[in-house]
Amino acid sequence: MEYVSPEGLRLDGRRPTEMRQLRAEVGVVAKADGSASFEMGNTKVIAAIYGPREVQNKGQQMNDQALVRCEYSMANFSTGDRMRKPKGDRRSTEISLVIRQTMEACILTHLMPRSQIDIFVQVLQADGGTRSACINAATLALADAGIPMRDLVTSCSSGYLNSTPLLDLNYVEDSAGGPDVTVGILPKLDKVTLLQMDAKLPIDIFENVMQLAIEGCKAVANYIREILLENTKNLEFRRGV
Repeated sequence: MEYVSPEGLRLDGRRPTEMRQLRAEVGVVAKADGSASFEMGNTKVIAAIYGPREVQNKGQQMNDQALVRCEYSMANFSTGDRMRKPKGDRRSTEISLVIRQTMEACILTHLMPRSQIDIFVQVLQADGGTRSACINAATLALADAGIPMRDLVTSCSSGYLNSTPLLDLNYVEDSAGGPDVTVGILPKLDKVTLLQMDAKLPIDIFENVMQLAIEGCKAVANYIREILLENTKNLEFRRGV
């Protein structure tokens, strides 16, 4: 199947190095300490943060840092196939772990000892890149909850199809079986906190594909900063500052 036309356009009309449209909103769950929704094209996710609060299971309490917990789930209506997925299926458990480890890399957990932070992420609509969208939503929600972070973590994926590096894969491109790389970075510190890849790539092509994903992460970081700035201005306006 041809994923890039002779004119250099992809199936959804984007150029190889073009991202899908980003949309985000902060404070979408009233009861949560922090929440956000994040859309990358047709992929829509929502994240809610509860904490820092008292550790429920005292056996897990750490005296020098906060306990970070994460739960990832997909709504039954999020994909085309209506399969009822058990709550603890392996994919969800793995993605929960990936999101938790990525977020732990940016949260200043040592400032909140003997407490726990719960991150809940749910996919409302899946069209490729759910992992990245969840990390971006969780970052926004953590910022909304006022939890101290080293830097924003942003994530984006890229792949290699028809001998062309492609940025921000949608579901059709993602399920084509080509190599795809998911990257998470701390943009200001210029550090990589997440790198996942399935299938093999020659090192020179891998560097191009990864660099493309990092550019995507930086674009997401700029967008998230704009959203947070806009949110702060709205709060100031409401308080009459």
